[in-house]
Amino acid sequence: MTAMRKIIEIDEELCNGCGQCVTGCAEGALHIVDGKARLVAERYCDGLGACIGECPTGALQIIERPAEAFDEAAVHELLAAEKAAPMPCGCPSSNVMSLSPCEKANAPTGLTGAPDSAPAAGVGRASALSHWPVQLRLIPADAPFLRGASLLLAADCVPASFPGYHDFLAGRCVAIGCPKFDDATAYVAKLTDMIRVAGITDITVLEMEVPCCHGLHRIALSAVEGSGARVPVRRVVVSRRGEIIARELAGGLARPQGACACMG
Repeated sequence: MTAMRKIIEIDEELCNGCGQCVTGCAEGALHIVDGKARLVAERYCDGLGACIGECPTGALQIIERPAEAFDEAAVHELLAAEKAAPMPCGCPSSNVMSLSPCEKANAPTGLTGAPDSAPAAGVGRASALSHWPVQLRLIPADAPFLRGASLLLAADCVPASFPGYHDFLAGRCVAIGCPKFDDATAYVAKLTDMIRVAGITDITVLEMEVPCCHGLHRIALSAVEGSGARVPVRRVVVSRRGEIIARELAGGLARPQGACACMG
């Protein structure tokens, strides 16, 4: 039955497919399809607009138009079906889950990063990833895997250049993002919530040598300050050639012997 009522409208030009509105919709009315947020069906949208506050680009708004009536019973059926149904291609980007790292994955490397004797890239390697999702924007602050965790905050360019990436994953939860192209303010807010809600014990920032990447360290420091918690933040800088060229020590960044002095 169709009637005039309030319902969500999505501007596809503004939508960047981040998926934050999907996690913000308790009715499951929104999905990411072909990189854009889509309304699954009119009857699943209650028109209250809880998802609007999750959108970083302003792509969502509530309008009034002829639409199928909201069906609460249908919503319950949808959510039950989605919870029970196996995903043929793995989990959706916003589905929180814990993973069991392969037994061949390296053991935790401690708080300062990868060991000097790390194995060569591609030899005897296995994933040390312990959870999903990994994008900072998609990780809920109350995700079970974050509780009391040691957090690796990594720039999303690092895995493409650094063969020792999974040495840093072992024993840590990971959140990745880009301080140049993403919303730094939103990152600070998300990290602040993670620290407060989950009780993050320490943060290791793993970033590239390029200047646009250095904002990730500032984001971590701002989040810790905003949380009011005493959380140590360590910083490791990786070169374009995949070498660790600097680590944060008590007096600032220290370069390993033989490391390139150029960080620009």
